[in-house]
Amino acid sequence: MANSFSAIKIFCSATTLKTHSPHYDSLCVERCVSIRHPKASDATAFLQAVQESRSLHGRWSQPPNTPAKFKAYLERYALEMHRSFLVINRKDRQLAGVININNIIRGHFHSASLGYYAFAGHEGRGRMRTALQLVLLYVFDRLRLHRLEANIQPGNIASIALAKGAGFVYEGYSKRFLKIAGRWRDHERWALLREDFRARKIPLKIT
Repeated sequence: MANSFSAIKIFCSATTLKTHSPHYDSLCVERCVSIRHPKASDATAFLQAVQESRSLHGRWSQPPNTPAKFKAYLERYALEMHRSFLVINRKDRQLAGVININNIIRGHFHSASLGYYAFAGHEGRGRMRTALQLVLLYVFDRLRLHRLEANIQPGNIASIALAKGAGFVYEGYSKRFLKIAGRWRDHERWALLREDFRARKIPLKIT
C-alpha cells in the first residue's frame, strides 16, 4: 500500500530505530514491547489472535475477524487521517494488541480519537500500558496533535484504567455513542492534551 508518511527517527531510552518505511518496520522499542504499523503478511497471526480473544473482547470491541475485514482494515489505516499500531511482545514476537488513532483532524482542531484492545494472554501484563506511551509519543511529538480523545464503555474497567493511567482526564458521558455488537452503547469521554502529556516528562523523544 502506498503512503506518504515521511521517514522518522525515534529514540527510546538506549534503543534507537531508524525507519524508512513506517508501515513495515518497528517504530519504537521500549522494555517489553515494540510497535509498528500492520502489513498484509500479518493477516494469519492477527486473525488467529482475534479468534482466540473473542471472550476477552466480548461487547467491548469488534476487531477485523475475516480476511476481507482485515484487508479493509489495512486500507483504512493506509489513509493519512488514520494510524494503526500493532503491539509486539519482544520476547516471543507475538501480537499483544492493537492501538488505533482515528479521524485525525487538522485545521483549528489538531485532534484525533484513540482506540485499543489487547489480545488474550497479553492483558494485564503492562504491555498495552507501555505501548500506549509509545503511541502517545508518536501522536504528540511526531504528528504534533493538540488533543486525543478516548471513548470507553462505562463497564470496561480495564480500558478506563489504561486511559486514566496514561494521563487521560474524564470529560463527560455520551449516551448511545457507538454501535458495537449490534447495540448502541453509552460511552465515557476521556481526553489528553499535548501539554499535559509533555508535563508528565516521559523519558522518550522523537526527532
